[in-house]
Amino acid sequence: MRSIPEISLGSTVRGIPSIGMGTAVYPFTASETMKSAILHAIKLGYRHFDSAALYDSEQPLGESIKEAQSLGLIKSRDELFITSKLWNLQLEYLDLYLIHLPASLKPGEHEVPFNKEDILPMDIKSVWESMEKCQQLGLTRFIGVSNFSCKKLQELLAVAKIPPAVNQVEMNPLWQQKKLRKFCKENGIHVTAYSPLGAKGTNWGTNSVMECEVLKEIAEARGKTIAQVCLRWVYEQGVSVVVKSFNKERIKENFEIVDWMLSQEDLQRIDGILLQQKGLTAVEFISEEGPYKSLDEFWDGEI
Repeated sequence: MRSIPEISLGSTVRGIPSIGMGTAVYPFTASETMKSAILHAIKLGYRHFDSAALYDSEQPLGESIKEAQSLGLIKSRDELFITSKLWNLQLEYLDLYLIHLPASLKPGEHEVPFNKEDILPMDIKSVWESMEKCQQLGLTRFIGVSNFSCKKLQELLAVAKIPPAVNQVEMNPLWQQKKLRKFCKENGIHVTAYSPLGAKGTNWGTNSVMECEVLKEIAEARGKTIAQVCLRWVYEQGVSVVVKSFNKERIKENFEIVDWMLSQEDLQRIDGILLQQKGLTAVEFISEEGPYKSLDEFWDGEI
C-alpha cells in the first residue's frame, strides 16, 4: 500500500492528502460500481475522498467507509480525509466542508440542470457565518469554497472571521489558473484541483487535455500515460488533486505519480502551452433574470 504525502492547511493536525479520489460522475447517481471503486481505492492507499450532495455520492461513500472498517482496511474513519459540499453525509464530522458554487438556489429539491428561475444571488456574509459555525461546533475540521474567482475570494476575506482553508477549482495543463493560484498563495488559501484530466466524456469537460500533442510527447518520452503526466504536473505545483475514475486499473495508475519527476524542460513545455480552455463554463447559471447575466460576471473575467 502506497503512502501519499499530505499538505498542511495551517494547522498542527494532519493536512490534506495530495492525491484524492473524486466521486462526480454524470448523470449524478449512486451505484454499486462507485462503492466498489471507493473500497478498491482505500485498499490501494487513497485517503482523501471528495463528495457532494449534488453528486448523489455521499451515501455510497459513507457505506464504503463503514465496510472498509469492517474489512480491516482502515482502523477508523479518522484515517480518511473527507470533503463534501453544503450537505453532510453519514459521518460524525467532515474534514473539509466547501461552498460548492458562488450562487444559491431557492429552497426545495433540485436536479441538474437547475431551473434558471430558481438561481439566487448568494449572501456571502451570512452563508460564510453558517460555515464558520459548522467549524466551531466541530462538524468539520476545515471550511472552504469551490469555483471562487479572485474577486469573490476578496469579498469573502473581507467579511470572514475564519478564512477559507481551500479553494477547489478546475485545473489542468490546459487551464493552469496561474492568476488564481498566485492570489490563493498570497492569502494562505490552499488550492485543490478537480478535472485534472479535462473531464473528458462529461457534459462539462473537454477532450483537449488528453489530446494535447505536448502532453502526448512528454508521456511517450517518460514511459508514462498522459493522465500521469497531467497529475504529476498538478502535484508539482504544490496543489492537491482529486481525480475520478471507477476503473480499477486507472485508479491504481492515477495513484502512481509520487515516485518520479517531470524534468525542467517538461515543466517549461507545459508552462508554455498557449491553448488555455476552461471546461466547466457554468452556463446553466447565466440568465437575464438571474444574479449572473454573463459568464464574465460569474467568473469575474477569469475565463
